[in-house]
Amino acid sequence: MFLTKEEKRLLKGEEGFAVRKSMEILVALGSIYGAQKLIEVGSVQVAGVSYHNLGDAGLEYLKELARDGKVKVLTTLNPAGMDLKNWQKLGIDENFAKKQNLVIDAFERMGIIISCTCAPYLIGNLPIYGEHIAWSESSAVTFANSVIGARTNREGGPSALAAAFVGKTPYYGLHLDENRKPDIHVNVAADLLKISDWGALGYCIGKKAQNEIPYVTGIKNATLDELKSLCASTVTYGSKPIFHIKGITPESEKHKPPKRTITIRNIDIKNAYKSINDDFSDIDLICVGCPHCSIKEIAEIAKLLKNRKISSNVEFWIACSRLVKQMADKRGYTNVIEKAGAKFACDTCMAVAPLKGRFRSVMTTSAKGCYYSRHNSMMTKMGGLDECIAAAVKGKWN
Repeated sequence: MFLTKEEKRLLKGEEGFAVRKSMEILVALGSIYGAQKLIEVGSVQVAGVSYHNLGDAGLEYLKELARDGKVKVLTTLNPAGMDLKNWQKLGIDENFAKKQNLVIDAFERMGIIISCTCAPYLIGNLPIYGEHIAWSESSAVTFANSVIGARTNREGGPSALAAAFVGKTPYYGLHLDENRKPDIHVNVAADLLKISDWGALGYCIGKKAQNEIPYVTGIKNATLDELKSLCASTVTYGSKPIFHIKGITPESEKHKPPKRTITIRNIDIKNAYKSINDDFSDIDLICVGCPHCSIKEIAEIAKLLKNRKISSNVEFWIACSRLVKQMADKRGYTNVIEKAGAKFACDTCMAVAPLKGRFRSVMTTSAKGCYYSRHNSMMTKMGGLDECIAAAVKGKWN
């Protein structure tokens, strides 16, 4: 891989340990994937923030990098393992909280914005069409590539951090035109009536497309939140972190539908729910916001919860960025939601919080949330937002 004089200087360690280590990671990645050079990136999104996933070894590595490492581009963080301010209200262990705060301190010393959200495009880390970035959260990577038309591979936590310290990433994979072409035509002949249907659609696409890029037809319109849900589930259940929807996503007009076609019908959506939903009625936790809620979603939650009460045997969490929560505060949505008995879970989400053993069952609008909850040994149920709130008020499903 070709390196400039400046890049060789960084690799020699002339800007310190963190940059040298980062260059070693980037050069190794570039060599593995056949990259010819490094390219500049406009922003970075770093995953691997929750102490639940990092452990002590990860924490020590971050501390070592933070001694002399400073990011060179706009860099934001994925969700942490807890609400950084109100972790006690969500039942987080004090020892866990101490370790998680040490993780956050290390990132802060690096100059990273402590955003703690899986939807950085909602809080200011918003790339433009065609911009090269280095993001490492699967749903955000898919949203950036598909909905925005920016260019990023699905980075790991270490490689994203390396890109942040150097300001560059290897030029391979989805940064290249030829690797963004669709492989399979997905015709959607199904009714998408609620937000969870988009998660079910993503389940179907992911399972059927596997490691291929879908070109989707049959969808006439879609909201940001619906696309956010589709991005999360499509990549979680198997597809590459990019798709094209005819007439909706920006690169769709560059391509024609591939000849090989699969059709997704109402029966496929129904079967996706059957696969995702377990057979139970009593619900311990209802969590909305995987990926993190937009202010529009929180407004809808407040509307549905007005003058209602959450059952005392149910925990109801709304996961969002702290910035979106501040907007909810100003609009009066927070008062309505908390008066009903629901709790905001800022800075964290159901995929990375230490929930294993705390809850037996969860209901959510998110197919991705169900996937990770099952990994935490929880029974799962997916439904629309109104169904989740109805279950929260009743204290059970149906």
